[in-house]
Amino acid sequence: MEKHREELASLGAHIIAASADSEEHGDEFAKLVNFPVAYGVTRDDADCLGAWWGEQRNNIQPAEFLISRDGMVLHSLYASGPVGRMAPDELVRLLTRLAEMEKK
Repeated sequence: MEKHREELASLGAHIIAASADSEEHGDEFAKLVNFPVAYGVTRDDADCLGAWWGEQRNNIQPAEFLISRDGMVLHSLYASGPVGRMAPDELVRLLTRLAEMEKK
């Protein structure tokens, strides 16, 4: 997402990440990107999101959301393992198309 951050921002998108990592590890990752990174996601948080919780590593599996300005979930992706992410170029295409539709 970092590589497409400016392009996404130009379309009005804001990137926010969250992780089950500790504050220390979350801060390490946050230094690599230019968007907010939350840490300490719990199993209860994952349950609220409907996300899969990995028992072996005790962490949340990928759960990604594209949320409209008024709070509606426009797109979501859930995975039950480490594979599965929203592709930034696809998000750019989707947001571009939505912006074009708003103009009509």
